[in-house]
Amino acid sequence: MSFFSKLKNRLTKSSSKIDDGVQALVTEETAKVETAKPGLIARALGADGPKRVLDDAMLESLEELLISADMGVETALKVSANMAEGRFGKKLGADEIKRLLAAECAAILEPVARPLPIYQKRPQVVLVVGVNGSGKTTTIGKLASQLKGAGKSVVIAAGDTFRAAAVEQLQVWGERAGVPVLTAPEGSDPASLAFEAMGKAEESGADMLLIDTAGRLQNRADLMEELAKIVRVIRKKDPEAPHNTLLVLDATTGQNALKQVEIFTKIADVSGLVMTKLDGTAKGGVLVALADRTGLPIHAIGVGEAIDDLSPFDPQEFANALAGV
Repeated sequence: MSFFSKLKNRLTKSSSKIDDGVQALVTEETAKVETAKPGLIARALGADGPKRVLDDAMLESLEELLISADMGVETALKVSANMAEGRFGKKLGADEIKRLLAAECAAILEPVARPLPIYQKRPQVVLVVGVNGSGKTTTIGKLASQLKGAGKSVVIAAGDTFRAAAVEQLQVWGERAGVPVLTAPEGSDPASLAFEAMGKAEESGADMLLIDTAGRLQNRADLMEELAKIVRVIRKKDPEAPHNTLLVLDATTGQNALKQVEIFTKIADVSGLVMTKLDGTAKGGVLVALADRTGLPIHAIGVGEAIDDLSPFDPQEFANALAGV
């Protein structure tokens, strides 16, 4: 089973709210006269299912449905308005609505679906940031494995120097990926580790240096200043580094992801996003909101803990999975 087949199964299963909600939009009126007939919902999903006029009430219900899927008010209004353009007053079935929804979401997502850019610079420094528990460590392990599989020489720096468990977890992922992990004594200055790791990666001729950082809440000024220091120290070694700053976002945080992007971008100049834990949420619509509101590249998404459960972001596949197409 392909990665996106798994995603579709998981996301469609967990986000049945969208499917059921679209279903309700086209059946709520016809149900009044057809409740005695069996299999009404099943018939609504087919070509011969009942249709409903796309009017103001239906648009309002559609907007509420998209907001409940964490698309946010602004993006939900935009998507529903685009769906209604040229179709207002016409009858639509559930399948038509889902196809239109998928098309509009894909149109928003398409411009931001870009792979992690690879540069000639050696080592190319990739700084990975995010809040506590967002999945940074597992993302680094999976990314290191993919880069090594692509023929790149990779080094990982365990920058969460205050949690021994985090360092141990990263070492486990390094072993899985077959990539060395540079560490420092517990409690060491993470900025110093990053600086030293750049020197060691340069000496070894590594293509890529992936720097993990401690999870930090975006509203903790002291922790965000610590991150800013890491960036400043890295730039003393190489003014152009970090060449990529990846913000790892937990899909279950919903609209809070937008605030995280805003704050982390100010501090660390975020260049791209990775969305994790899409297997545990029905609210994948936040990716559409992120694309619409920030324009930042979405490089990859994760739906599991296996080392291959990280894939380049495919906007059409994701939109289809989200809409239940």
